[in-house]
Order: sequence, then structure tokens, then C-alpha cells
Amino acid sequence: MFAKPFRVKSNTAIKGSDRRKLKADLSAAFPLLSADELSELVPNKEELNVLKSYAHKGDAVTVYVLHKNPVFFEVDKKLFPTVYVLWRYPALLPAFKTWPPVLQKLTGGADLMLPGVVVPSCGLPDVKQGDSCAVTLVNNRAPVAVGTAAVSTEQMHCLGMKGRGVCILHTYMDYLWAFGDKSGPPSLPDAESEAHGENGEECEISDKEEEEVDKCVEEQHSPEETVTDQAQSCFEELSLVEQDEEKGEKNNEKEEETQDEQKTPQEVMDAMLLQCFLHALKSKVKKSELPLLTSTFLRNHMFSCCPSGKQLDIKKSSYKKLSKFLQTMEQRYNIVRVKELTKGVESIVEVDWKNPELRSFSFPEDTDVESTPLPDGEEGEIPYHPPEITTLYSVSARLEPLFLNANKRKGATLHPAEVRSIVTEYVKDNELVDENNKNYVTINPTLCDCLLEKSEYQEVVSLKWDDLFSRTLGRMQECYQAVFPGQPPIVKKGHIEPIDITVASRGSNKKVTLMKNLEVYGLDPAVVASVLQHRVQASSVLQPVPGAKDKVLVQIQGNQIQQVGKLLLDHYQIPRKYIQGLEKAPKGGKKK
Repeated sequence: MFAKPFRVKSNTAIKGSDRRKLKADLSAAFPLLSADELSELVPNKEELNVLKSYAHKGDAVTVYVLHKNPVFFEVDKKLFPTVYVLWRYPALLPAFKTWPPVLQKLTGGADLMLPGVVVPSCGLPDVKQGDSCAVTLVNNRAPVAVGTAAVSTEQMHCLGMKGRGVCILHTYMDYLWAFGDKSGPPSLPDAESEAHGENGEECEISDKEEEEVDKCVEEQHSPEETVTDQAQSCFEELSLVEQDEEKGEKNNEKEEETQDEQKTPQEVMDAMLLQCFLHALKSKVKKSELPLLTSTFLRNHMFSCCPSGKQLDIKKSSYKKLSKFLQTMEQRYNIVRVKELTKGVESIVEVDWKNPELRSFSFPEDTDVESTPLPDGEEGEIPYHPPEITTLYSVSARLEPLFLNANKRKGATLHPAEVRSIVTEYVKDNELVDENNKNYVTINPTLCDCLLEKSEYQEVVSLKWDDLFSRTLGRMQECYQAVFPGQPPIVKKGHIEPIDITVASRGSNKKVTLMKNLEVYGLDPAVVASVLQHRVQASSVLQPVPGAKDKVLVQIQGNQIQQVGKLLLDHYQIPRKYIQGLEKAPKGGKKK
């Protein structure tokens, strides 16, 4: 979950009532904690912060931070301790033991597979499916990972110790661990290591055990078999694409072709829907696009994968709705995971790229992307996906000495979080934190030259952290990065220009609506003008913008701001903050 950077939404001090609720929830979730231990983890008077964040896959995560170290995190209303807490209380969760080489795979985002679990002489801990558990390494009781049991202990034995054992959520050396003080795990020898090793010496790993480690590591790379035999047979029935089979199965393929000819129109549409779904996931969707709106996935990806001469119509399938189709793909076949990130709006947050059916899918030869008809009579319109726009800051010549240790020269572009991280590292490396008040940073000659005005050289000797960061960002060149699907990122200096919508008067009582800067967001002004002309049944004109190269002004008759707003917000899904002038829409009043 934290193998990649997570996005912080808010960071606030916890309220008194929330503090009491947290302590009660921890007491219920971890009954092994005594009252004194709970008071140490959730003190009554010391500052405890609540971090609202989103993981890279879109999961909402609440992190509780004490003394700048994350101590607990909450996912789907379930609390988990971090490794920092487990190093203090190693017996807090039932633990599964594995080999040290496996830790690198867990940190990279893999789950713990059962072949990699070392079974102690006392047996495996007794857990049920979904129970919280920890992962430790041989010869050390200090946990290095936290997760949930994929199956119960009884099922582990029944499966012959094969398959997934622990679904990993957080590990030592992941981004949640890096949010704290980045300390390492303590050395806590377990009872077995003390019994086998003399005078604290580490036990040697036998050749047989090394083979088990290699087998475990290989299993992390192998495709995860998440689809049952029954699901696979369903895929074979639905798929229109002929798979490469063995020579002895050619007769079966001919029989399937004759069965396809006898299918009802609804069954044919179901099969085409699945084909376009797999085709879009394998050839169109990239990991960087997730989370992806389901409506965008259908419009920009699935429609373009429809075979030439045919039209994809989900209403003619047995599913009737896109949400029901994706729900089937998630529950029955486990290819995607769909989540409602905002109320009433679903997004694809995760794709199982290692799914056997998705990996074995081959593209049909009769797919013609360019001639694919689009729904709702919008023929000729290029499928559009709004760009991902990110604010960046460029290192100026004045601030270059401050970023030298991070190997960032003049002109290098950074995210605001990267700027804060580099400045923080610089302050810590040079021991500039005020010893008497840690909220202040002592100004050294480099910070003085970079951040202070000449009039402040003799007066200002320290700055608050927030003031330090704001001054640094204020003296950097603001930039923006626009990423369009399938294209390299575009980085430009300054603020991104919003789409400007205005209403102008022509003649005595005639009004026209004007739009400019559509090109900045990858929109073709001619296409936008044509769509608006059909929607509002009014004439439209394209004019060059005075004093601007390669920019066109769209003019349409009447005050059409409401219709323009609906087109940009609902159809093209441009974020509202990048549209200027929507407040000028005429307000509907009661007719007298």
C-alpha cells in the first residue's frame, strides 16, 4: 500500500473527543495493550496529529502521528500498528517468520507467499482470514511488515503451504516508514535462535533452506493465479478472440466457432464487451492513469477498441449498465478493482496486470481504431481525456546553493513536496534547528543569501519552518506540468491559463459567448464549436486571438455560458478551477 508515495490531504492536531475514541478503538482492537501502554501510545497532553491521505491506488488512509513518527494507520475503518509501534511491542500481533532476502520483495509491494514462510517448531500462529498479522525475519523478533492473513492457519495447512499467505499493507523501508525518523529495527533474538545459536552467533542457512528462499522469491515474480477454473471457462465462452491452442485442441476451436454463430444478439454483445474491455486494459490503459473514471475508460478506451463495422452498445448486453459489467469483472474474475472515490462517481483504482486471461489475450485483427463509430451520434469527434496538471517549481540561480547537496541545478523542476524535503534535509544536515525552540531554524550564510532581503541581513537570525518553506517557494520560478494520455509531459513556466469564457454585446441587444485557451487543454476549437452549435442550435464562428500565435477564439451566438459549462465540466471533464467565467451564467428568475 505504501510501496509508492502517498498523497497527503490534510495534517491536523487530533481533537480531545477523537483522542478518547482512538484510545477506545485501540483497546478493543489490541486487547494485549495495558492501560499504561495505551497512555504511552495515545498520551493525553502531548501533540498527536491526524493525517488524511490517499495511497497511490486511491485508498483513503488515516495515519496517526506521534513525535513525528506514524504509530497507527486506519484503512476501511480497521486500525493497524506501524513497524515503529511493533518494535516497541513485538508481541502485539501474531507473526509469520520468513527469510531476509524476502524483505526486499515485500518492500517492493509483493505479498508474502506461503512457500516463503518458515514454520517454527511450535507451529504457525492461529489466525483467521482477514486477521491483522506481522512478518518477522529469521533470528529477529522485530517485525518488518504488517498486513492481513490471506487465509486461515487451517487453510494454510490444507493448501500444502502454497499460495498467498499474508496480504502486505506496510513494511520497513516503505514510504510510510520514511515519513517517520527512518530508524532501523532493533535486534530481538527469538527463543529458537537462542536455542540453536551459541553466544548470540547467527545460525547458518543450509543449502536446502537457500533453495526455499529462491523458490519463494521466484513465486513473488510469477503471475498470481487469482481466477478460478470456473471463471476461466467463462472467459473462454465469452471471448471472440481465437487463442493459440495446442495442436490437439484444433477441433474444439471449430466447435466453439459454430457455437458463436448460434448466440443471441445479447450474448454477442456480452462477448464484444469483454473483448473491448480486455483489449483496452492491455493496450490503452497505463498504470500512471489510475485511478481512472469508469466513464472515461468506456468513452476513451473501450469504444476505440471496438471491431471495425460494429458498434459497442452496453444497453444491448445482459449487463445494461457499465457499473454492473465492471462489478462482474471485479467479483467474478478479479481483473479490476472499482471504488467510489467521490460520491456517485466510480473509478478503476487497480488493475491485476498479471491476470492469466489478460496476459494471454491477443489483439483481434479486425479492430480499426480510426473508423470506430462513437455513441450518441458524436461521429468524427476525437476521444478526449483531460490532462493531468501539476504545479512545479524551478530552481533559480539565487537558490542554487541551497539545492546543490540534492544535485539540483538551476532550471531543475521540483514538486512542492520535494522542495520541502530537500530544505528539511539541508537544515538537518547542517544542524540548523534551534536547540531552544525546534519550531525555528537558525539562518546560516547560505540561507541568508538565498532567502533574506538586504535589509534583513543584520536583523533576522532565525525563521519559522513555515516561513522558511514559503520564502523558498516564493523565490522559485513557478511552472506547471501537463500530461496528456500517451504523450510525454509538457512543462512550461508560469501559471496555466484557464479556459476564459466571456459574454460580449454586438449591436443594440445582441450578445455572443466567447471562449479562448481551449488549445492549452488539448481541445480542438473547431470540434468544440461544432458540438456547441448542434447543442444550442446557434451559429458559431472561429476567429484568431489578437496578439497570440496559434490560438483561436470560439464565438457562438447568445449567452450560452450554461451550455458551455455543461460541455466542459460534464463531457470533457475539465476541472472547474481551470474554467474562468462560469459565474456569468444567466440566473433563471420567476416570470411575472
